[in-house]
Amino acid sequence: MSSSVTCTSLSFAWPDGSPVFEGLDVAFGPGRTGLVGVNGSGKSTLLKIVAGELVPADGTVKVAGEVGHLPQNVTLDTALRVDEALGIAARRAALHAIEAGDVSEAHFETVGDDWDVEERALVTLGELGLGHIGLDRTVGEVSGGESVLLRLAALLLRRPDVLLLDEPTNNLDLYARRRLYAAVESWPGVLIVVSHDRELLDLVDQIADLRAGEVTWYGGTFSAYEEALAVEQEAAERMVRVAESDVRKQKRELSDAQVKLARRKRYGQKMFEQKREPKIVMGARRRAAQESAGKHRIMHEERLAEARERLDEAVEAVRDDDEIRVELPFTAVPPGRNVLTLENLELAHGSHVKGIVDLRGPERIALIGRNGSGKTTLLRTIAGELAPVAGAAHTHVPLRFLPQRLDVLDGELSVAENVARFAPGATNNRVRARLARFLFRGARADQKAATLSGGERFRAALAALLLAEPAPQLLMLDEPTNNLDMASVRQLTSALESYEGALIVASHDLPFLESIGITRWLLMADGELTGTTPEEVARLGEGTA
Repeated sequence: MSSSVTCTSLSFAWPDGSPVFEGLDVAFGPGRTGLVGVNGSGKSTLLKIVAGELVPADGTVKVAGEVGHLPQNVTLDTALRVDEALGIAARRAALHAIEAGDVSEAHFETVGDDWDVEERALVTLGELGLGHIGLDRTVGEVSGGESVLLRLAALLLRRPDVLLLDEPTNNLDLYARRRLYAAVESWPGVLIVVSHDRELLDLVDQIADLRAGEVTWYGGTFSAYEEALAVEQEAAERMVRVAESDVRKQKRELSDAQVKLARRKRYGQKMFEQKREPKIVMGARRRAAQESAGKHRIMHEERLAEARERLDEAVEAVRDDDEIRVELPFTAVPPGRNVLTLENLELAHGSHVKGIVDLRGPERIALIGRNGSGKTTLLRTIAGELAPVAGAAHTHVPLRFLPQRLDVLDGELSVAENVARFAPGATNNRVRARLARFLFRGARADQKAATLSGGERFRAALAALLLAEPAPQLLMLDEPTNNLDMASVRQLTSALESYEGALIVASHDLPFLESIGITRWLLMADGELTGTTPEEVARLGEGTA
C-alpha cells in the first residue's frame, strides 16, 4: 500500500479556547506538497498533529507508513556525538565490537540487517555537505545550520515513508540550502513542506493552501500557484465591483419605490379626506393600496438584502493580506553622511575587518556568508552587545538592531506597551495610530507579545524599532525572513520601502535581498569581510565560490 496521510473532521484549539481547525478534512498522497498559509493559520500545528506530537480535540489522523518530522526550531543536545544525533550509535558500536572479535549475540541483534549503517551515514552526511564533520565529533562543534542538516540526515537514514519539513531552510546558508533542495527533489515518498522559501516551494508537485480552517489545492509549483491565485483574485475583485453596482441599483430602486408609495399614500389620503367616492369603496382601495405597497416594499427590501449578501460573499473571496503602509521621514540620512565606521576590527571567534570600512548615507548592505562565518558576531559587535577583541566600530547616527531571536519584546507586555517602551515621549493615541499602520488595530494592539504568531511577533518587533525615539537612521536585521510567511515577507518589504535610513541585512534569502534594493554586497568568508557581487553570491550557493 502506498504511503498517505488522511485527516478526517479534525478539530484543534489552544488552551485559551481559540480554535485552529474545526472539522478539517485533508489527505496527502505520494509526491511533494507545499503547505502554505498566513502566519497563525495552523500549518505547524497540522504537521505536529500528523507527527503525533499534538492530540486533536476531535477527528482522526491515519498515516500509512512511518513519519519523520523536522520541526521549525531544531534543538539538539550539544553534548551528543554526531552518531548519537543520527540515531546509529548503538548499531555502530555493535559493528565495531564484532569487527574487534566480540561475537556476542546481542551485538548481532543490535545490528540486524543494517551492516552498512556507517557507510550510509557517511554518504548521507556527504550529500548534505556535512562530510567534514565525521561521526565522532559532538553536536556542540557544529553550527546552527549544520545542526538542522544533521537532524535531516537522521531522518533520511531512518527512511520514513512520510517526511514533514517545517521551515527547513531557516538558518541554512546558501550552500546548505542547495543540499536541502537536492534531498527534497529526490524524495520518493510523501513529503509535506511548510516554507517561505520560494526556491524550495518551486520544487513541489502541488500546493495546499490552508486558509480559515480549510485547504484549497493547486497543481504545480508555488509560481504556478501564484499565477492561479492572481487570476482568482482578479475575478473575485471583479465580482465585488459587480455586486457593489447591484447593491447601489437595488438601493435606488427601493428609494424610488418608497417615493412612489409615499405619493400614492398622500393621494389616497387626499381622496379620502375629500370624500369623492363612497366610504366603503375608498376604504377597500386604501387597504388594497397598503397591501400592494407593503408587498412592493418587501420585494425591494428582499432584493437589496440578497444583493448585500452577494456583496459579502464576493468580498469574502478577496484575500485581505494587508500591507504595511507607514511614513518614516525622521529616518532619512543625507547621501554623504557618515553612518558607520569599522576600524581594523577583530571580532570574537577569530573574524576580522581589515583597514577602514565606511557606510555612508542611505546605503543598503547585504551581509552574506556561510553559517558560522561571523555575520551575527559582527552585527552584535556593531550594536555594542559584544566587545571587539581589537579595533573599533563607531556609529554616527541612532542605531537599532533586530536579532534573529526577536528578544527586543517583553512577552508579558502588550504590543502597544512594548512600542511605548521605545518611544516614551509618545502619547497612547499616537502609539496606537502608528501601530495601526503596522496592522495592529484596536484590540490587536492590546495582545500580549507572548501570544503572537511568528510573523506577528516580527512585525511588532519591527514596529517597536522603527517607531522608536530617536528614529533609527541605521537599522540592522539578522535573518529577518526566518519564520515569516509570504504575506509577512511582503509586509516587511513594504515597511523597508518606507525606511529612508541606512540598512544592513544578514540573510541567505536572495530573492528577499534583491527585492529591498541592496546597493552593496559584503561577504564574510575565511574570517574576512570583503566586497562581492550578486553573481558571486549565486555561485557561492552552488558551492563553486
